[in-house]
Amino acid sequence: MKGRVLTAKIISDFCKHLQREEKSAATIEKYIRDVKAFFAYTADSEITKEYVIAYKQQLVSRGYAVRSVNSALASLNSLFLFLGWPDCKVKTIKVQRQVYCSEEKELTRAEYERLCKTAKQKHNHRLCLLLQTICGTGIRVSELQYITVEAVQCGEAVVSLKGKTRSVFIVKNLQKKLLRYTAEQGIKTGSVFITRTGKTMSR
Repeated sequence: MKGRVLTAKIISDFCKHLQREEKSAATIEKYIRDVKAFFAYTADSEITKEYVIAYKQQLVSRGYAVRSVNSALASLNSLFLFLGWPDCKVKTIKVQRQVYCSEEKELTRAEYERLCKTAKQKHNHRLCLLLQTICGTGIRVSELQYITVEAVQCGEAVVSLKGKTRSVFIVKNLQKKLLRYTAEQGIKTGSVFITRTGKTMSR
């Protein structure tokens, strides 16, 4: 017989537990929503740490923002503590933050404006927007593949390379320009910056 299996009764009991803990209505609603989403994923399977890790990886692969994934994991970890299953808890995704950039690697405002002006003079709208995206987000050229239509729509790109994941935010002004560009180019999904053959741009 399977051991740790999530059921509707368990979710109901967890909800009552949160109420006894005097959590706010919004918090309870959010926790239960996250737990029900995991419940739908489990399909009566036995809950193990490996299973939870696989769920975490699926959320990332589906393009969920890092904050959303971590929030969902916090809800599940709370559930596991309530059930006495602490070994099922998983770590949240660490968000890398670049806090320093050496001056010799910085692009001055004048250099940036000159590059954009040149791109406009050559009527290369894509290059101009690409420069604005790199300078506006701090993203690397090799990471442009993560600037997708879906990422632009939610205002956040999740960059995952070499086993590390970080969140790149897209400011409103840039977001509007990118959405306008994708609409004009008929790009409905996937990478924003693509070649004439439809492939993601590389170096």
